Amino acid sequence: MTDQTLEQLCVNTIRMLAIDGVQKANSGHPGMPMGMADGAFVIWTQFLRHNPRNPHWFNRDRFVLSAGHGSMLLYSLLHLTGYDVSLDDLKDFRQWGSITPGHPEVGLTPGVETTTGPLGQGFANGVGFAIAEAFLAATFNRAGFDVVDHYVYGIVSDGDLMEGISHEAASLAGHLQLGKIIYLYDDNHISIDGNTDLAFTEDRMARFRAYGWHVQAVDGHDRAEIAAAIKTAQAVTDQPSIIACRTHIGYGSPNKQDTSGVHGSPLGTEEIALTKKALGWQWDEPFTVPDAAREFFRQAVAQGAERESAWQSRFAAYESAFPAEAAALKRAIAGELPDGWADALPVFTPADAPIATRSASGKTLNAIAPKIPNLIGGSADLAPSNNTYLKDYPDFSPENYAGRNFHFGVREHGMSSIMNGMALHGGVIPYGGTFLVFSDYSRPALRIAALSHIPAVFVFTHDSIGLGEDGPTHQPVEHLMALRAIPNFTLIRPADANETAQAWQVALEHKSGPVALALTRQKLPVFDPAPMAVEKGAYILRDASGTPDVILIATGSEVALAMDAADALAADGIGARVVSMPSWELFAAQPQSYRDSVLPPTVTARVAIEAGVTLGWERWVGSHGRVIGLDRFGASAPANVLFEQFGFTVENVVAQAKAALGD
Repeated sequence: MTDQTLEQLCVNTIRMLAIDGVQKANSGHPGMPMGMADGAFVIWTQFLRHNPRNPHWFNRDRFVLSAGHGSMLLYSLLHLTGYDVSLDDLKDFRQWGSITPGHPEVGLTPGVETTTGPLGQGFANGVGFAIAEAFLAATFNRAGFDVVDHYVYGIVSDGDLMEGISHEAASLAGHLQLGKIIYLYDDNHISIDGNTDLAFTEDRMARFRAYGWHVQAVDGHDRAEIAAAIKTAQAVTDQPSIIACRTHIGYGSPNKQDTSGVHGSPLGTEEIALTKKALGWQWDEPFTVPDAAREFFRQAVAQGAERESAWQSRFAAYESAFPAEAAALKRAIAGELPDGWADALPVFTPADAPIATRSASGKTLNAIAPKIPNLIGGSADLAPSNNTYLKDYPDFSPENYAGRNFHFGVREHGMSSIMNGMALHGGVIPYGGTFLVFSDYSRPALRIAALSHIPAVFVFTHDSIGLGEDGPTHQPVEHLMALRAIPNFTLIRPADANETAQAWQVALEHKSGPVALALTRQKLPVFDPAPMAVEKGAYILRDASGTPDVILIATGSEVALAMDAADALAADGIGARVVSMPSWELFAAQPQSYRDSVLPPTVTARVAIEAGVTLGWERWVGSHGRVIGLDRFGASAPANVLFEQFGFTVENVVAQAKAALGD
């Protein structure tokens, strides 16, 4: 068997596994894996440095299948190259309890680097991978010791390039000259509706040249041409690279190649038989892996072990020469925080008041930054408003990849997905800021972060009508509840500067999903930090003597209003407990005994106060409770006028509390 014959057998093995997986599931996308099998084969057998026996080897190259609908391509490669993905796993494609879901999910399948399928997300995640690699290399590498040095390879589709997020991420990647990115673009001219000419006719590669990318075009079925293009891309160190691979979707299918019919539907038994004949496939049994093909692919196991062993030896020498740097890098890779870092958290006093929680957040960030050298981030062109800038550190730029401040530009969606990639890469703790109202622009990436258990920190300021004159276009009303609706997403809306500092501690210690901080523009009083327990989600800030008559529950800036209302109620002989509830999610995770101690079931007179939609508050106030909220859009006026006009006053809270007592 000649080398070319063996290569063709291997490529067709990828195609047939994808065909068989989709056919058995009676669901999926066979066309993309059939069309991109040549390009994927070249990446995985000639360029990708990885270790199938240790998918978490830190200095591995990252592979991103942004076109996640073609997941059987990735699953087939993982099985063939020796990852813990069996042939039975391929047969269980898209089935309950399997590790081969319809779209790749990080943390579920060994070797899957990121959750993809929502188009454009993987593209942007890859930019985050490259940023993290560049930062860690610039921070920790020393002459003769390149302990962080790897590429980001990816396969992107027409759909990825259509989605707006890819424009945002590509623009930033070009600006930052991220030369370790090499994407193969599956230029097959077909989308679900039909030919891409229906809606996608611009010169895509001219667009990428304008972004500052290195661009090449090849025959996507000429493996030698693809390999040469990748080598050329590797030599271009100051530009990300995209290689347009002109392919045929459903390659080898006599009746469905180059049609939308092969995009998202099984071929069917008759067409599979015709495809096998056209490809010269000699085996009738589904999921057949010829011995020669398996042997060729499984070379990756020994190669991977050898590569990791060589890196471990290099790291050992690095550790001997630079013990402090090695210890810091190992801690960062492990996702551990330095000992004693929390001692740097500021404690605020009434003398610091009044202070907006966005300002308190900025002070906290700058206080802990020296203790946590891999804490890096910025904002979507709003650093002065979000208070996300680390004042004693340089900007991340092509001139200094060790910079810790990021200028993401007005790219909220791209920023959030890039942050996801940075966190998934490991070694860095990313944060990013924008206004809370623009969390809508970030929402798909926020959802993926929650689904993927990604520990990124999102800083959302200007969190209510309290931002004032900018008006309803910028005043978030439904956004707190919208974020609370995302499973595994933790939202913290601190009431003052001390709760804000504690919120940062919770966010940085939370490892199983994203955390968002909702922070005020307007200044707030500072409370005694002694009773605070932000990590529990809710706690008693002020209590009545004996059993309270009524419980006032508030979040964020409305906690100060609840405290003032409690004073007024006390003057009328009504004992009010004030509960600050910065995080529903953290409170819901507490034992029932703790929740009952804060919100005793016997006290049914409750009033919740939050400057947002009231939907959902019935969970905490019960059927006899009242909610002071905002079930309409805001208005353009000074903040104090808005709060008064919309009923966020001591008088209204007192009236609602008395009404609840009367129910």
